[in-house]
Amino acid sequence: MFETAEVGNKLDKKTYHKEVPELRAELLEAQRELARSPLSVVILVSGVEGAGKSETMNLLLEWLDPRGITTHAMWDMTDEERERPAMWRFWRVLPPSGRIGIMLGSWYTTPIVDRVFGRTDDAELDQALDRIVELERMLTAEHTIVLKLWMHIAKPVQRKRLEDLERDPKTSWRVRKQDWRFFKRYDEFRTVSEHVLRRTSTGEAPWHIVEASDPRWRGVAVGRIVLDALRDRLAAVRKEERPQHNPHMPVPEPVNVLSQLDRTLRLSDKAYERQVENIQGKLNRSVRKLGGAGHSAILVFEGPDAAGKGGAIRRLIACLDARHYQVTSVAAPTDEERAHPYLWRFWRNLPRRGRVTIYDRSWYGRVLVERLEGFATPEEWGRAYAEINGFEEQLVEYGIVVAKFWLAVSPEEQLRRFKDRQLTPYKQYKITEEDWRNRKKWKAYEAAACDMIERTSTEIAPWTLVEADDKNWARVKVLKTVLKRLTQAT
Repeated sequence: MFETAEVGNKLDKKTYHKEVPELRAELLEAQRELARSPLSVVILVSGVEGAGKSETMNLLLEWLDPRGITTHAMWDMTDEERERPAMWRFWRVLPPSGRIGIMLGSWYTTPIVDRVFGRTDDAELDQALDRIVELERMLTAEHTIVLKLWMHIAKPVQRKRLEDLERDPKTSWRVRKQDWRFFKRYDEFRTVSEHVLRRTSTGEAPWHIVEASDPRWRGVAVGRIVLDALRDRLAAVRKEERPQHNPHMPVPEPVNVLSQLDRTLRLSDKAYERQVENIQGKLNRSVRKLGGAGHSAILVFEGPDAAGKGGAIRRLIACLDARHYQVTSVAAPTDEERAHPYLWRFWRNLPRRGRVTIYDRSWYGRVLVERLEGFATPEEWGRAYAEINGFEEQLVEYGIVVAKFWLAVSPEEQLRRFKDRQLTPYKQYKITEEDWRNRKKWKAYEAAACDMIERTSTEIAPWTLVEADDKNWARVKVLKTVLKRLTQAT
């Protein structure tokens, strides 16, 4: 695979200075069009040590308008990054629409290095690569251009380059012990890297191998690759018809997982008070053990309006130290959030080790409200089930306890609660015209919820269906379930 990048291509100084001005002008024009488009760009600068990766990033900053670019050196992980799943550090720096993000080092670095040094086997490498392919496919579908550059030099060239840099006092600082350590394993890196590039060079995000022995050739080659990628995708956007965001109104099956719930389940006030106090004490102790056991927790609450999500959450946090949890109420995305892939706002807020994040509505809005209100296209909400499952799989694999609750209330009980809110001054803020409008779509929401439960209730992150017509019963069931999940983890 790398033979074509070892043929000795060079560019003389005269030709270089002749081509560069026009190339830079075209790049800047493409960048200006990008700024007006819904697209963002992620450029991954990867490859052999000493192949000019830093110089390539610096050159792009020189040739493009740096005001539209952010750069990230993704080397050693910080303590904050170690307390989240591996992909968290990349998600949080994704550029918004109209901008370019350049990563020196990427989500490929750790899988390659770990395999070369024997910390993982072939199966674990391929599992990591499959997850990367899924990520890049999703980013591309969410209007992100993923541009992957592999800077390559042959082994003799790498040795000479490292020796020259080390010999010169002005550049010796650029050669680390790790560079020579990696050089000793050049052949192993080459074998693993070839496998990685073959497996992950897809139609959505192909690899571009750049012969990097000659800096002038390398610079012009990279500039042309970036320009072609921008032009191709921008041209496609200009031709795209704006998708029709028509509401999708499914019809539920007469008998389904929600209709079969026993809505008559009740718990007396006396039994409720006795059980809640006991469970809350145990919950407090379980949460305090999370960090020591290497875990954190995410609790997700979904359900119809007035199903009791807020009340259940309040009974949870009543027994927790405020330093250990955060409650996030998810509403319509902000302008900043709309400028990123939809999972971005959830990835960036993952709890650190030992903490609990509680979501009052969540990423499931993509397959519920966005589906039914026409805010997402059928293609967008259709692929979201697999994307969400992949997201939750990464959370659980890292050690995050994911507990998901659907609070199921009957239409009759919802109506009673709506009227109670209207008549009670301190509850009136809870009822809006939007709530009444959503109530008219009850059947469609029920059908969408059944689809969601069927397709995202996995063995690692199952849904707990809560019979919520009686608040006492619902709150105790939620508390018991959370306690059970945390106890199993700690």
